[in-house]
Amino acid sequence: MSDPRILVLTPVKDALRHLDRHFELLARLSYPADRISIGLLEGDSSDGTYDALEARLPALRQRYARVGLWKKDFNFHFPQGTERWAPPLQIARRTVLAKARNHLLFHALDDEDWVLWIDVDVVDYPEDVIERLLAYKRDILNPHCIWEWGEGTFDWNAWRDKGLLHMNDLKAEGELVRLDAVGGTMLMIRADRHRDGLIFPAFPYGRPNGRVRDPRIGEYETEGLGLMASDMGCQCWGLPFLEIKHYRERGDRDAETPPRS
Repeated sequence: MSDPRILVLTPVKDALRHLDRHFELLARLSYPADRISIGLLEGDSSDGTYDALEARLPALRQRYARVGLWKKDFNFHFPQGTERWAPPLQIARRTVLAKARNHLLFHALDDEDWVLWIDVDVVDYPEDVIERLLAYKRDILNPHCIWEWGEGTFDWNAWRDKGLLHMNDLKAEGELVRLDAVGGTMLMIRADRHRDGLIFPAFPYGRPNGRVRDPRIGEYETEGLGLMASDMGCQCWGLPFLEIKHYRERGDRDAETPPRS
């Protein structure tokens, strides 16, 4: 039996400084490159990200099964001096992120077996991460995104029990734990789940859902996807000990103070 076909999807914005490392990590993967396709969506950048990606296409297309690049501007920009975690901006921010992910998914997905979402500012992960994810034979898998190896949790969007438990809190349960919501820094989803209608809600999803943290608000983007998966009869799983590392810059929120979204 041939290796499953993997579609790696990455939405990007103002990502020029991260591109070298992103593609270095992809090239380092031990999974066969001819079974990997790449999909990229650029939007709202002011640093030349799209042109830099376009220049890489010939080399990428020589290495991977299929490579696509699309552009979609959503005209969303943070006010100068505002952190991306600023609470008043979170609904607008997550709405645009959901739209970007869905736009990329609908353009890029072809005949692949799995979709692997990887954020462009993830700066390290194991070379065999695809093989390790496939070995669990689960439809939705979320590795543990951290700031530093063995320390803290970056991705507070991966949670259980109305957001009371995050990946660090679940380590005592073992290497595979149930999640109610997921994050998107790295997320493996069986492609047929997307084909069945699993998307990233760009609207407050889950108001009638018993797992939602606040029935007046609902959940957006990756967290909304987790609740939608549950409503579709599909369990999300977290991997507390399969760590991936996120870029950290001065001023980023400390890992001990989780944001609302």
